[in-house]
Amino acid sequence: MTAVPRPWLLTLAALAALATLSTNILMPSLPLMAQTLGSGEAEMAAVLSLFLAVFAAAQLVVGPWSDRIGRKPVVLGGLAVFIVGSALGALAVDLPLLLTGRALQAMGAAAASVLARAAARDRFDGPQLAALLGRIMVVMAAAPGFSPLLGGLLQAAWGWRAPFVLLVLAGLALAAAYARIVGETLPAELRRQQPAVALARGYAVLLGDSRFMRPALATAAILGALFAFFGTAPLVLVRQYGFSALQVGLFFATSVFVVFAAGRAAPRWSARRGGPMVLRLGAGLAACGGLAMLAAGTLDLAGFAAASCVFLFGMGLVSPTGTALALTPFATQAGQASALLGFLQMAVAAALTTTAATLPAARMDALALVLAGGGLLAWLASPSGRSPSARPEKEKGAPQGPPFRD
Repeated sequence: MTAVPRPWLLTLAALAALATLSTNILMPSLPLMAQTLGSGEAEMAAVLSLFLAVFAAAQLVVGPWSDRIGRKPVVLGGLAVFIVGSALGALAVDLPLLLTGRALQAMGAAAASVLARAAARDRFDGPQLAALLGRIMVVMAAAPGFSPLLGGLLQAAWGWRAPFVLLVLAGLALAAAYARIVGETLPAELRRQQPAVALARGYAVLLGDSRFMRPALATAAILGALFAFFGTAPLVLVRQYGFSALQVGLFFATSVFVVFAAGRAAPRWSARRGGPMVLRLGAGLAACGGLAMLAAGTLDLAGFAAASCVFLFGMGLVSPTGTALALTPFATQAGQASALLGFLQMAVAAALTTTAATLPAARMDALALVLAGGGLLAWLASPSGRSPSARPEKEKGAPQGPPFRD
């Protein structure tokens, strides 16, 4: 297996984590934003929901656009839009201006997230792609794990605008790193010139292809459950276990290590047993974690933490494995396939997060039902059979050259 240069890996991981960082780093500041801008907490919910909606829709555009003109101009253009949106957020004096900035952030983050996966697919497939995605996911896990803690510290030191300033600096640093380290990963001869009708037909083909849809739906279900976990678990920790904001941040920070272990195991197990088997194993563990959490409602904090770890480990197996299985057969339309995968993930995330917040049950019970349901849906969607450990047959026109830019 070709070794992945660490700067290349870290750059793609940072691109993929940008959307999660942009949302979770603001969580501790929402009440203070509402007070400063004269808005109610219900109105401030749009700061999150608008971002998710724009992010989901934008992915359907930036993916195929990059298949047409190349990855580099779309990534750098997206990061420029993200920087402008972050600056508007830092300067916002009312809610409409803040929401405008958040919408621009979402557009830019969509380009970064989609094309991090597409760039990985441009260079790898099969077990190599699963290994690379697993390593990217490990780095990505630090974003939801540490960003609320970071956001709270920044707000305490310099106010709620400080996280937006940090996002401006992050966008600038990522643009420089991508241009210098990764560059263009899609050669001109492999770009696809598609009119709108062909683009729609391409999405229809992907939606009708079980090689894409089954692992894509499994991944979307498990990541949707993960978003519900990050949205609801803080309420459980504060209300049921009396956690402070700092303790909540530390709880999520420790979750990184569980995901790290799963991300390291997933590619090795996939090479031995096949991706579909690992996908089903991870989905089953995630569902078991949710079921265990139902029991944890009458137990102590250790029971809740253990159930959370089981879910997170299962999620860590499903995410890179399902993404690799979904993208591997589609080398010549990796941008479009990655875009549709991202759209499905955000759509399911929005649905499951809303479900966890509105179920007529105690918050922990609602969360547990969503985690178990997401794991079960992922298990049902998982493809059967055993994927070959060898590299699959290349699609016509798939890149055959060296895996990294000189």
